[in-house]
Amino acid sequence: MANLLETAAQAGSFSTFLEAVNKCDLASTLTAEGSLTLLIPTNDAFTKLPEGTLDALLEDVTKLKKVLMYHVVFGDVRSQDLAEIDEAPTVEGSIIAVDHSSNGITVNDVRVLKTDMLADNGVIHEIEGVLMPAIVAGHS
Repeated sequence: MANLLETAAQAGSFSTFLEAVNKCDLASTLTAEGSLTLLIPTNDAFTKLPEGTLDALLEDVTKLKKVLMYHVVFGDVRSQDLAEIDEAPTVEGSIIAVDHSSNGITVNDVRVLKTDMLADNGVIHEIEGVLMPAIVAGHS
């Protein structure tokens, strides 16, 4: 089985996220042994950000790294786990809110589109928006 980044690359809809990971030199973190859960925004999600936001993030590696690590949860958190929790700590250090309803699962009010893309070192869930940690959102 492939690691998280290889699995994300094979999915084909995460090239913006992967480009950002390479820009921040986070590949070794996301391919290390152990289990991580990635909540990866689609390429379309990045295009929905306010104009200039993505370019500004790509220019500020420190801020970009915080945003990317806000999309990473410790452990192998699959869809059935998401359905049972209300929040999860991120590698960035903040907590994300998890909500579940008849409409599916949301993370910080961002809908989870596809779940349980399994990799050697964790699992990927595809989300329809970019999550912004409060520390970054408040300073943009």
